[in-house]
This record gives sequence, C-alpha cells and structure tokens, in this order.
Amino acid sequence: MLYSLFNYLQELDIPGLRLINYITFRSGMAFILALIISTVIGQRIISRLQLMQIGEIVRNLGLEGQMSKKGTPTMGGIIIIISILAPCLLIGNLTNVYMILMIISTMWLGTLGFLDDYLKIKRHDKDGLKGKFKIVGQVGLGLIVGVTMWASPDIVIRENHEVDTVGPDGTVTEIIYEENDIKAPQTTIPFVKDNNLKYSWLTGWAGDYTETAGWILFILVTIFIITATSNGANLTDGLDGLATGTSAIIGVALAIMAYLGANIIYSSYLNIMYIPGSEELVVYMSAFIGALIGFLWYNAYPAQVFMGDTGSLTIGGIIAVFAILIRKELLLPILCAIFYIEDLSVILQVAYFKWTKKHTGTGRRIFKMTPLHHHFQKQGNNGIDALWQKPLAAIPESKIVVRFWIIGIILAALTFVTLKIR
Repeated sequence: MLYSLFNYLQELDIPGLRLINYITFRSGMAFILALIISTVIGQRIISRLQLMQIGEIVRNLGLEGQMSKKGTPTMGGIIIIISILAPCLLIGNLTNVYMILMIISTMWLGTLGFLDDYLKIKRHDKDGLKGKFKIVGQVGLGLIVGVTMWASPDIVIRENHEVDTVGPDGTVTEIIYEENDIKAPQTTIPFVKDNNLKYSWLTGWAGDYTETAGWILFILVTIFIITATSNGANLTDGLDGLATGTSAIIGVALAIMAYLGANIIYSSYLNIMYIPGSEELVVYMSAFIGALIGFLWYNAYPAQVFMGDTGSLTIGGIIAVFAILIRKELLLPILCAIFYIEDLSVILQVAYFKWTKKHTGTGRRIFKMTPLHHHFQKQGNNGIDALWQKPLAAIPESKIVVRFWIIGIILAALTFVTLKIR
C-alpha cells in the first residue's frame, strides 16, 4: 500500500520518496518492520494464548526436560505470519506476481497449520488434522504455484550460456544471455556447465508435446518439493528454537540467491539464469527472516511459546515455494538437508520397525528415537533395541539446537560453493 502511495506522490517531487524504488531499502525496511512487529506483538499474543489456555500437549517419551514443556503456549506461528504479511502489504509491490504468490502461499499454509493446531487443542490430544487432508492442502498449493508459473506471462527467464573466446591472453570464458525473455520449465542445478536443467529434456518421449510434458513434470516436482519441505520443517520443530533458527539461516541464503538472480550482472558472475521481476522476492524474504528472528526471542530455550503446525508447516512451505520461484528447487536437498534428513529418519524408522516385526515378531529400531534430533536427546542402552545407540549419553537440548544451526550454516555455504564447481 505504501509502495503504491509513494510512487504516486513522487509526481510531487517530494525529497526522499524515490527510496521506495530501491530493493535494498525496502528489504531493509521489511526486515526491521517484521522484527519489531514480532517482538512487540509476540508477548501480547503469548499472554492471550495463556489466558485462552492454549497450551502444548506433551506425551512422556522419557526425554530430559520434556514434561516441563507441558502447557507452554502453542500456535505461536500466528506471530510469524502476521510479522511477514504486515511489512509485505505495507511496502511490497502488490502488483508483482511473485509477491502475490508468496502472500497466497503464506495464508494458505497458515490456514492449514491453524486448523491442525485448533483440532489438537479442541480434542486435547496430539492428533489434529488427518494426514490426508494436510497432503491435499499441500498438493493444492503446489498446483496453484506450478500452474501459475506455467500460465502467467509475467513469470519468465533469460537463459545464460558460456562462450569461449580466443584472445591474445588465451581462451576466455564469458557468460552471455539471450536477448529475449522466455517461458520454460527450467531450473538451476549444481556441478554442470551453464548450471541449467530443462525439465523438457526429460520428456523428449512426448514428441510434439515435449514442452507441455516438461511443464507437467515441473508441476509434479513442485508438489513434491512443497510437501516434503513443509513436512520436514514440521518434523524439525521439536526442540526450542531448532526450526526457527534453521529456517532463518535458509532464508538468508535464499534471499541472497534471489537478489543475485534478479540482477543480470550478479547472475552472470554465478552463471545462473536471470529472472526479471523476481527482485520483489527479496523484500518478502527479508520480512520472513525478521519475523523468525523476532519470534526466536521468545522461542529460544527455554521457550515461552511454540510455533505449532501454524508456524512449522507455513515456514517449510514458504521456503519451498520461494526456491521454486527463483528456480533453485533442486538446490534444496543441500540447503534444506536438515529438513529432509528429519523426514527420512522417520520414514526409515517406521519401515524398519514394520519389517523386523513382520519377519522376526519383534519390532526393532534404527535410531533411539525419531525425528532425528530426539535421537541425540535420548539416553542410549536403556532398554531400547536400536541399531544406532551413539551417543550413549543424552546431549542437552540447547547444545543440539546450536549444533544443528552450525550445520545449517555450513550447508548454506556449501550450496553457493556448488554453483561454482563444474
């Protein structure tokens, strides 16, 4: 709203109003506003949740300090969502298709997570919205994002190519871009020349419908990435500050990628495709980072509030949609490895337990407990029949969280490094 107002008032030649046209200025303002909003309204919302007796339901799983969390206000994801949306609505360009998609994604997943938390509190147990309904919601968002990227004339890319030029100093490699913007189901991948992959390359069997089949494949990948990342963030939200801090680190990396990809000079340096109009995503992600850091003020150990599924499903989905919009979704297995490993640990644990119970009559485990962060929190060799018992001594919760943050920083740095390795 303020963005449109300031652009209108620029005709009056009022000094300072042209700052609104600078992405760096609006991104900085979005970060500051989100940080202030989350810290200011955070305590009020926490107090309100306490008055409404909306507290965490905790099962006794034998983890140190676990039962002390019982009754801690949950659904704190509301703080994150408000703190993201308010700056975006104030200083974001609401005519930009990328900003519109991010706002829709935030509200869509926020509603899905809110319903899940609401049902848990209403029923006084850990079973909220049925898994199939969550999947339907995530698939629905994937279809909205994928089809919009296919159909919208405003979502285009400009391809990059390496050209070797022989000069007096030897062969010099230059990055050139096509003159025209194109619509293509294309993404960025590491370790290869030009760092590009067209999904239509995988659908050559479709003949005349190769490009259409490529877009369909892109939409299917979009659905999978959103579902996996959203659920991964949900599973990672098991220790105080773990999902919040990890997501903020990922957010910083994605914001940098969006800024570089929206600038043809910086895109050329990294040899990645140029995405016109995507600079508005930097404003959104700055608000996302500010909201998470502000929420961490209350969510750090010992937590005064939990984000609940209202927050965790939303931030995971935001990360996935954002990466898809900047054509970096295939870098997420590196950048979001913590989320996917948490996903994988649960899948392996359940599959191995069922397999051993079927063939031996006694179910065995791979880890002491899943999701994986609880494995490190639980004491080893205490009657649990698990293949991996180490570390035998339980690691304090705060130390596990900080170590996961450090791993997240390393993964973020590695993600950028892979773009320069060919």
